[in-house]
Amino acid sequence: MSVTSDPLEGVLLEGRYRVDAKIATGGMSTVYRGLDVRLDRPVALKVMDARYANDGQFLTRFQREARAVARLKDPGLVAVYDQGGGGSSGEPPFLAMELVEGGTLRELLRERGPMPPHAAAAVLRPVLGGLATAHHAGLVHRDVKPENVLISDEGEVKLVDFGLVRAVAEAGITSTSVILGTAAYLSPEQVGSGLADARSDVYAVGILAYELITGATPFSGDNPLTVAYQRMDHDVPPPSAAISGVPPEFDELVARATARNPDGRFADAGQMGEELDAIAQQLALPRFRVPAPKNSAQHAAATALHNRLTERPPSGPPVPNPTRQLVRDPQDWPAEPEPVPEEDEYPVAATQFAGIDITDFLWERQRARRALMFWVLIVLILTGLIAAGAWTLGTNLGSLIGQ
Repeated sequence: MSVTSDPLEGVLLEGRYRVDAKIATGGMSTVYRGLDVRLDRPVALKVMDARYANDGQFLTRFQREARAVARLKDPGLVAVYDQGGGGSSGEPPFLAMELVEGGTLRELLRERGPMPPHAAAAVLRPVLGGLATAHHAGLVHRDVKPENVLISDEGEVKLVDFGLVRAVAEAGITSTSVILGTAAYLSPEQVGSGLADARSDVYAVGILAYELITGATPFSGDNPLTVAYQRMDHDVPPPSAAISGVPPEFDELVARATARNPDGRFADAGQMGEELDAIAQQLALPRFRVPAPKNSAQHAAATALHNRLTERPPSGPPVPNPTRQLVRDPQDWPAEPEPVPEEDEYPVAATQFAGIDITDFLWERQRARRALMFWVLIVLILTGLIAAGAWTLGTNLGSLIGQ
């Protein structure tokens, strides 16, 4: 049975970014594994839905948000490299971003379930660090959820998708899809008025903390809108009410982060991060390396690409560095070859200068050094003799005068 390939696979966006394999599809966009053919660098390509391609208001906001996020630098944030498409280009709007080899926090929760406090803290710490950098720059994420938290195979935790919800909401195209994607993590003010600030992100992180510890979000309902409106009249229960063994400090952290009144929350992610660090120190929580999910969509996309490349007939066009697309499985990597000495980037030194052998210069230099040392020795001896004579004269001066 043949499988219909994605129409974008193999397309070169703006003549630079090759679309290789689909990773995941959401309400607003599709994420692909791609390659920046100019820099020979794997990238993640977030391609927006085609309905946004000719919406001027969306494209303006999309470009503005992309420029703002590209200026953010933090280990807890996925780097944005470029944006393009839309308008007269005939291509869908897209973002070129850092490719995180691994998976999402959602996939990890599905594989392993609730986390102990030290593991939850290891996830929350970089998320709060990345948000703190954004909040300091005046940016708000508005869509903090496990799907937007990526975990690399090296244990790095990074937040992605800044500004997209705002761009879509202000375009006024699909507010329903925004609600569908974020209902479980929306703050009361986002549900009531649509307004959001740094404290709204803090609320979402509080919900995320609750989910990491208990394995579920605090509110449930028949539809996303019911779930969203529950937080208007109900406080988030303490995690210890759903699972035993939760330290009271984590109950207090979640309670303060998810206060219904924004004034009762942490002022921003930086303040919440400081409180988390204090709790970790107080409870002596061990350091923890967050594992990447094993069965992730990203790994599946990498495997699909690798299989496609290996099945390509030898006569086909070569693909730059296909080994960089492999899944991080030790069996997929051949033994490393013996290192080949690199050629010296500097030319060999000349043997003559002005027709005279360099060895003659070296000989003259050594002879000059010996002559200098000889004269220095003579000066030191004479100085010693003078000093000795002066000391002897000074010692016997009295007896000489008495005579």
